[in-house]
Amino acid sequence: MKIKFKKLLATLIIPSVLLVGCVDNLQDNNSEITWVIAGNNLFNGHMDPHSSQLDASAYLNRQIFDSLVSVDDDGGIKPWLATEWSVSDDGLSYIFKLREDVTFHDGEKFDANAVKANFDHVIAKSTESAQAASMIGGDSFAGAFVLDDYLVELKLSNPFRPLLVNLSSAFLGMYSPKVLAEKSQGEIRAGGPEVQVGTGPFILRESVTNVEMLLERNNDYHWAPDGSRDIPRVNALRILFVPDESAREIAISRGDADVASNLSGISLSTLPAEVHINKTPSPGVPYSVYLNTKRDVFKDVNVRLAFAYGFDAKKAIEAAFQGENEWPLSILSPTTAQSYLDTAKGFAYQPDLANKLLDESGWTSKDAEGYRVDAAGKRLTVYWASWTPFPPEHQVIVNFMVDDLKQIGIELIHEALEPAQYQAAYSDANGLKLDFDLTDWSFASLDPIVLSNHLASGGYQNASAVSDAEVDAWLGQAAIEQDTEKRRLLYQKVQEWNEANAAIVPIYLPQSVVAFRDVADLSFDSYGWPLFYSAYLL
Repeated sequence: MKIKFKKLLATLIIPSVLLVGCVDNLQDNNSEITWVIAGNNLFNGHMDPHSSQLDASAYLNRQIFDSLVSVDDDGGIKPWLATEWSVSDDGLSYIFKLREDVTFHDGEKFDANAVKANFDHVIAKSTESAQAASMIGGDSFAGAFVLDDYLVELKLSNPFRPLLVNLSSAFLGMYSPKVLAEKSQGEIRAGGPEVQVGTGPFILRESVTNVEMLLERNNDYHWAPDGSRDIPRVNALRILFVPDESAREIAISRGDADVASNLSGISLSTLPAEVHINKTPSPGVPYSVYLNTKRDVFKDVNVRLAFAYGFDAKKAIEAAFQGENEWPLSILSPTTAQSYLDTAKGFAYQPDLANKLLDESGWTSKDAEGYRVDAAGKRLTVYWASWTPFPPEHQVIVNFMVDDLKQIGIELIHEALEPAQYQAAYSDANGLKLDFDLTDWSFASLDPIVLSNHLASGGYQNASAVSDAEVDAWLGQAAIEQDTEKRRLLYQKVQEWNEANAAIVPIYLPQSVVAFRDVADLSFDSYGWPLFYSAYLL
């Protein structure tokens, strides 16, 4: 079988790197970088990147698992575990030629069979994958097929434009096939040294639930996507799980940690001068609230719009983040490639308009406390469910919203639930349950396909319960559209639809904020998540 491959540029990925000095040799065998993160929810069955939707699962496992391809700072697709690839004219077949010199941490060979085993795991019913499965096209993914020892084909039943860029994600990182064959899905979700076995620059050696992980250097590593080094420069990476942000800031300030993630940026000005900061605007969906359009009062578009215009998000985020984060105009971040609605107006605070919309929907009476009531005397109340831990900055935003919405007669009740309680309210065995009026999150994504998850009928993150044939048509066409401009216009139509329907109300533009000290050559991926492959201690 003769296959013609697209010729690739000789220059491989060169990620954003912050240089603070330089060294020529490896650190001694005792060198260890300490990294503090939040991420405790990982231990609630979210260690498997193939089944988890948590960002922490991706950026932690990125140190352990490699992917078929990588993405450079300009969005270009570059080789990694795959050296070359070809795409059929109809977009239904992707054939990858694999490296022949890669081994997993347990000694298993990386080859076409290993790649097939990983994609089989993603789509297996027992995996219950949502994020990873959607990143390969969902129901359009027709399977992985071994063509030769180091030649594998991914087939689609319908074209899926974001496939290549999505294959760079840690959510589609490569497990040892031995793990996938011998471990149960429960064990894979729980993770641990015998489970999180990849081909990456670091090997997981120890894991203490909710406390720490110890990763050691993979001394056989020589296939990094930037091609600049053979093996990591430090002997170990110790990850400490610290839920409290102030505690992470204290750790980096005192030098108890070398790198700190999951920072809001509020207190960065108080950090010592020797602490360096990297800020990366997050692509994808901004931190937003999702209004359940199929439940109670939010069935009425006027009430949804009144809610959206009824609170001052700018003022709230200024108080919460002290100018560190911006108010978004649309449901996609401006840094999401080739998709942002340039004419987006956002839901600016307009209490007079909000009052008018509520009056038009018949909410003209008020009770003794000033809340609007219907003819039966039932109060206009909306219930907002979040999951713990709920950041204090978000609580500030909630407090502002409660006060502003009361002025137009809407009672907002917010509750932060434990993860198990939240999951029970969010979904059950029959799918999305959505036992609340609104919920909240942001979602990082390099591609606007993320809107399909949130707004398409049956989307696994469609917490707004939207079911609109026109929106489905736009999103469906955008998923297969090869023309960049036509695709951008389709996503703009979706954003304009949301401006008129207020299914999702964006609150602020998140950013990845990482603090570090006495560390050189720490690099960052397109999400702003740290990569430790080339990093070393000064």
